[in-house]
Amino acid sequence: MNKKDKYVYPAIFSIEQDGISVEFPDLPGCFSCGNTENEALYMAKDALELHLYGLEEEAESIPESSTISSLNLAKNQFVALIEVWMPPIRDEMAQKAIKKTLTIPKWLNDLAEERKVNFSHVLQNALMSYLGLNKIKEKPSYQNLLKPKKRLTKKQ
Repeated sequence: MNKKDKYVYPAIFSIEQDGISVEFPDLPGCFSCGNTENEALYMAKDALELHLYGLEEEAESIPESSTISSLNLAKNQFVALIEVWMPPIRDEMAQKAIKKTLTIPKWLNDLAEERKVNFSHVLQNALMSYLGLNKIKEKPSYQNLLKPKKRLTKKQ
């Protein structure tokens, strides 16, 4: 996979009576739309970010982008280059809350609920402790969490 931090892809905007549809000719399945040009541009960027993030997560090949001059357009179409910067997208997705289902004994659940325990908070703290992470004061960078820690050694 050829993962990059910045991607730029041409998007084809098709103006129709009911709005503007957007497609990325180099990325099958990446579509969006909007009611106005500004909304369509915003939605195109959002669609491109999520589509590329999905390809990265699945370790899929990310194709090179076409040149604008190689695209054939109809009269109701125009092209815009859409640029995305992936590090904040990756970080945002890493911080996204996900739902986990777990099983605990009823007596433990009853006692915790009686004492108004925040289950999510307790589980997060327990997992960080179990994984050897200190309490995180700021949202960590996903890439920094995955990087191996450098070990300092004494020179002899």
